Amino acid sequence: MAGLNVSIAFFFLAIGVCQALRQLSKRLLSPGAYGCLASELVGSLQLCMSCLELRMLADIGLWAGGFGPDVVLTLLFLLFTVHGASFDGASANPTISLQEFLLLESNLAATAAKLLAQGAGTGMGWAVTTLYWSWELTDFHLIQNLIASECSSSIRTSLHHAAFVEGTCSFLLHLVLLKLRQRRSMYRVPALAATVTFLTYTAGPFTGAFFNPALATAATFHCSGSSFWDYVQVYWLGPLAGMLAALLLYQGNIPRLFQKNLLYSQKSKYKIPKTRVAAHVEGDEPCQKRKGEKSNSKPHA
Repeated sequence: MAGLNVSIAFFFLAIGVCQALRQLSKRLLSPGAYGCLASELVGSLQLCMSCLELRMLADIGLWAGGFGPDVVLTLLFLLFTVHGASFDGASANPTISLQEFLLLESNLAATAAKLLAQGAGTGMGWAVTTLYWSWELTDFHLIQNLIASECSSSIRTSLHHAAFVEGTCSFLLHLVLLKLRQRRSMYRVPALAATVTFLTYTAGPFTGAFFNPALATAATFHCSGSSFWDYVQVYWLGPLAGMLAALLLYQGNIPRLFQKNLLYSQKSKYKIPKTRVAAHVEGDEPCQKRKGEKSNSKPHA
């Protein structure tokens, strides 16, 4: 239990330091620079440090610490609940930033800045966590350092199946995000945390269940057993395809690329009263025309 307590203390420290960095960035930077750069960088830093330490517990704790996957999944749910409450609008996930771009919620420059910040944040998170492991505060970290140079690929199934698994996880996650994006944080945050926990439990044995290209790059691309192109197909192209499929299914189109709804007929949400139809028959053409114009609103998928 001592090793687990040290890891929990590390989670608290990482979250506290990142929260302090957010407050400092808000004071020093403009809102635009904070939203596109600082918040995404700090969010990715926090996410990467937490997930790497949790991944270490999942790999080593089962046989070296004597605790089962229920402990890791509980910590995962709690961590993602805290992340959702503290990220301050950051996604720390390239596919979510690209989704915002395709929904016309972010321009090209802002999206590019977010992607760069996410890459830098995950790189910093990997460097800080590796340094922390080198101190060998627990037996877990000692074992982690011994096996770090010989880590194996997280792809434990065929390449096509692995890409399908990561794409499916991304598809389900983005469907939940799209459905809940207008909901209050008190409902959205635990629902997303529960979704991530379920997907990790289901897909973890096959691919590690990252469904986040930046996080997967920092966590597993340096491991042997798969080529760089294999990693790209599974951890980059798979989640990207899942995001596009979720957006197309939910919206019926991709607003950045085309406006026409490809999946759903554009029916009016408003029913024309019978009295209005009768007025039209009697020759009230201008009123009925105005009613038709009002009804031709953009449908919500």
